Amino acid sequence: MGRSGVERGGMRGMAGKPDRTDKPNAPAVKVVSTNRRARHEYEILETFECGLALQGHEVKSIREGRVNIADGFAAFRGNEAFVENMHITPYSHGDLRVIDPLRVRKLLLKRKEIDYLSGKVKERGLSVIPLKLYFKGPRVKLEVGLGRGKKLYDKRHDIAERDARRDIERATRTRGKRSVDRE
Repeated sequence: MGRSGVERGGMRGMAGKPDRTDKPNAPAVKVVSTNRRARHEYEILETFECGLALQGHEVKSIREGRVNIADGFAAFRGNEAFVENMHITPYSHGDLRVIDPLRVRKLLLKRKEIDYLSGKVKERGLSVIPLKLYFKGPRVKLEVGLGRGKKLYDKRHDIAERDARRDIERATRTRGKRSVDRE
């Protein structure tokens, strides 16, 4: 026999709908690829989430994780934004037609975002770099960052800070273990 609404979790709201106080059902996010090198080579000032205009076989290939965004960058032509040098390996179980894995793909952004990003790129010499490719529900999303290229001394400074943080954590961790051993 079927279970009643009360047994399933309580139907307390109006018209037999559940009374939920937590967040509504948000789509599941599954990260496919991240560009760790971008955070090392660029100082990321802002990030934007955008969609991608893809073909069906490209989506299937991305689901398999056969994508590389490390060499990608955004370019602006007219009133549109495109991502270039993003490598999506052709789908293995698809047809055998010739498919360019590095083809230029359109970024789906709002008009104000495109104008803002293109203005920043032209005006200040900033770059738009892909940071993360992920599925948000059934849709493929690309997180792009507006960044300024780091100089060599900036990279060295970041590495020194990271090493110092790691040394401090290591010292506090071993100090805590020593006090437990003495007791």
